[in-house]
Amino acid sequence: MVEVSRALMKGRTAAQQRAAVISGFPSVPAWFRRAFPYTKWGAELNARITPAFFTWLVGPMETTEVEVDGVKQQSRVFIKRCRYLAESGCTAMCVNLCKAPTQSFFTEQLGMPVTMNPNFEDYSCEMIFGQVPPPLSEDPVSRQSCLAACPTGAPVGPEAGEAAVRCHKLD
Repeated sequence: MVEVSRALMKGRTAAQQRAAVISGFPSVPAWFRRAFPYTKWGAELNARITPAFFTWLVGPMETTEVEVDGVKQQSRVFIKRCRYLAESGCTAMCVNLCKAPTQSFFTEQLGMPVTMNPNFEDYSCEMIFGQVPPPLSEDPVSRQSCLAACPTGAPVGPEAGEAAVRCHKLD
């Protein structure tokens, strides 16, 4: 999967990468959102079924309680160590090929808001169903530097100076 992702990134801007992934998702008819509007129950159901369908891709995860807009609900999925992020070692692959397209598909196509919060230090990630994600330009990940493990990343650490402030592949 990581090699396929690297090939998808090659020669494409960040926006083109995200669009390529989104184009692979199924088309959701407009009536679907009308028939199945967002509900707390739907957010909790999505959180409960996510481990059954995605553990093979990202690794072990658990559903826990979270507060969304002042309401406690069982709609947080905590991925203990995201296999995709850990194996790629790449900030841009995580953001452009997983986080942004997934948030977009669930929120805009399915009408089920989801916010994904990757942790670039321990490779964990949380998915919060029912929480509207911020615009990518305002999301803290938009300022994330390259990871030291990234094979195509910009230098990181004090010796890199200001150039390492933000991953160059997020643009």
